[in-house]
Amino acid sequence: MNSSSLSASSVSSHPLAVYGWDADWEAEFAPYAAQGLLPGRVARVDRGLCDVLTPIGTVRADTEFVVPRDPMKVVCTGDWVAVDPEGSDPLYVRTLLPRRTAFVRSTSSKRSEGQVLATNIDHVVICVSLAVEFDLGRIERFLALAMSSSNGEALLHKSALSWESGAQPVVVLTKADLVPDAVTLAHLVQDVETTAPGVPVLTVSATLGEGLDVLAAVVGGGTSVLLGQSGAGKSTLANALLGEDVMEVQAARDVDGKGRHTTTTRNLLALPGGGVLIDTPGLRGVGLWDAETGVGQVFSEIEELAEECRFHDCAHESEPGCAVLAAIDAGTLPVRRLESYRKLLRENQRIVAKTDARVRAEIRKDWKRKGAEGKAAMEAKRGRWL
Repeated sequence: MNSSSLSASSVSSHPLAVYGWDADWEAEFAPYAAQGLLPGRVARVDRGLCDVLTPIGTVRADTEFVVPRDPMKVVCTGDWVAVDPEGSDPLYVRTLLPRRTAFVRSTSSKRSEGQVLATNIDHVVICVSLAVEFDLGRIERFLALAMSSSNGEALLHKSALSWESGAQPVVVLTKADLVPDAVTLAHLVQDVETTAPGVPVLTVSATLGEGLDVLAAVVGGGTSVLLGQSGAGKSTLANALLGEDVMEVQAARDVDGKGRHTTTTRNLLALPGGGVLIDTPGLRGVGLWDAETGVGQVFSEIEELAEECRFHDCAHESEPGCAVLAAIDAGTLPVRRLESYRKLLRENQRIVAKTDARVRAEIRKDWKRKGAEGKAAMEAKRGRWL
């Protein structure tokens, strides 16, 4: 047996292999192993302390030495870290290993900060309840963020991985047992597929166990994070995938299908069939964070049409030779899609502008241009009236 085979064998038999440990993580951790530190993966973070899964079991470690000013570098569920060896009292997280991917949204604060919800993820499972009317715009928003799941180092440089090389989004329509009519269910799936071009759309009933095998196969490799509003059935789905009631569950309100925040922290759990699952609290707000790449992929049909417009800077409003407006007139592009596309681009631009002077200057220049055009149009009208 050669050295590479021995190395692969040692990695696969490593106590943390079930949580995603591989040869690349082992190589990344090598300098810290030489210092006598233990590798571990953060399963939960709570008030300056975190539960870390290590070769000696789950330990409670203090994060005092890894508290940066940059909120994007705060310890998060899914992080791989180096912790003090067994016997240390207290135990401290000494460093974070570079993140492969991170799911980030903007906070609700006016300071325009990013909040990392989960790290080192391979699949973003967006849960949408069939118990309530679809909000297609919210699905598009989740997808834009999922497709912009960024490399941890690139986050600081406002660069994002494409979804092919980053986290793969999957839309899961939960509570499928509440839509017994197969034709209606097929139409709902088609609506979401149109909203999420190229993204797998699965229907699941955790109550009846329908569709779980397909979802389990999808999340069986790598790390998956469950995202969605309260009442979307994330915790119920997590319990079904885990095969036991690990996560607490509460019934959604009958009036609007909304649920309470049963899950209050992000938790990392190993699935019995392979893979790792991160369950998250329900998200009321899903603010974009440097998601231009993701928006472009969610609305890929509009981006492709835009390449056929007569003017390269076409705003798709009233310009002659606009292929996007032509598609709307022909009925091949829904007006709602274009409006949603514009809305998300504007929102993302505002977020980026708060921290990027160049973008702010471009926005001011665009405002001045539109103001001049509006003034010219008004003067032209006055000339016709005189």
